[in-house]
Amino acid sequence: MLLSANVSYENTAQDLESLTGLRISHSTQQRLVQRHQFPEVRVNQEIEELTVDGGKVRLRSKVGQGCEWRDYKAVNLDGQAVAAYFQDNQALLTWVNQQQLSEICTCIGDGHDGQCESHCWHCYQGKPP
Repeated sequence: MLLSANVSYENTAQDLESLTGLRISHSTQQRLVQRHQFPEVRVNQEIEELTVDGGKVRLRSKVGQGCEWRDYKAVNLDGQAVAAYFQDNQALLTWVNQQQLSEICTCIGDGHDGQCESHCWHCYQGKPP
């Protein structure tokens, strides 16, 4: 699974063969990742700080076609757990709300308008700022 985070499934197949000698096609690697059930992380300690960031992921397209960029958001809970969500802000909010947040929770964002306000405050209070 770790190798699959390497830019593309095609690169994963090449890296896997270089490292282990096993030859698995990029489409097989993609199917393996898509079938994998990633467990939802649950933090058992109180969270006093969380950081929120977002970014863009470039989706590969056919030769000659323009790139497609899609948004993701990620959150780090006090260094205890990290989760990222692809075009699913509500899932991020739901996941954070399931964690044990302290009464005073510090939220750090990267300065984009609304990054902390729309995620951290909303997560903890359950209502918009």
